[in-house]
Amino acid sequence: MKHKILIAALTLFSIHYMKAQEEAISQPTEKSLYVKGNALFIPIGVLNAGLEYQLNQKYTLQGDVFISPWKSFAGHEFQYYSLSLEGRYYFDKAFKHWYVGANIATASFVLQKWNYWDDGVYINDFDQEFISSNLYQKGFSVLLGITAGYQFKVSDNWNIDLYVTAGTSQDFYKGYDRTTGQRYDVAVKYNKSGEVLPYRGGVMISYKIK
Repeated sequence: MKHKILIAALTLFSIHYMKAQEEAISQPTEKSLYVKGNALFIPIGVLNAGLEYQLNQKYTLQGDVFISPWKSFAGHEFQYYSLSLEGRYYFDKAFKHWYVGANIATASFVLQKWNYWDDGVYINDFDQEFISSNLYQKGFSVLLGITAGYQFKVSDNWNIDLYVTAGTSQDFYKGYDRTTGQRYDVAVKYNKSGEVLPYRGGVMISYKIK
C-alpha cells in the first residue's frame, strides 16, 4: 500500500511538471545554478555535494553525490556511495521557501546495519552461529522517494536549504563475517530486502554561480 501511494504521488508530480513546462515556453525566465554542500556531514568526514539548476519559474533539477569513505567508523563499516537525481517544485518560486520533490537514487555500500551492533548470537538457516557485531553487509540499493524542504536566502549569492527525503529502498546485498571472511547468510547470490524509510536529509549551504 505504501508503495502504491508513493508511485501515485510521483506520477502526479510528473504530470504537474509537464504542464508547467508547457506554460514556461511562453514565460521565459533567467535560469540560475547553485552549487551546494551538506554542512551536517562535514564534521564526520562525509561529503554530500550537488548542483541545483533552474528549469523555469517554479521547477528545478538537482543532482548530488554522497560519499562516505570510512572502512571503519566508531567500530562499524561505513562505506556508502550514492548518486541522486531530484525534480523540485517550489510553491513560491525557484530557490525560495517551501518545495516538494521526486527523488531517485542508487547506492553502493559496505556497512554494518544498526541491528548488528550488539554482541548477541546470530543463527542462520543452516544453524551456524555468529557474533552479530562481527557481521557486515556489502551490496547496492535502488531508492525512490518524496522530498520536502525549505530554502531561503542569506545574501545575494548564498542560500540555506533544509530538506528530508523518505521513500522505498530496495536492497541487494551479501553478508559476511569479518573475522573469517565467510558469508553468514544462506542466499546463493544476493539477499533482497525492501523497506520504507527516510534516506536523505540535511542542511545544504548553497552558492549561486550563475
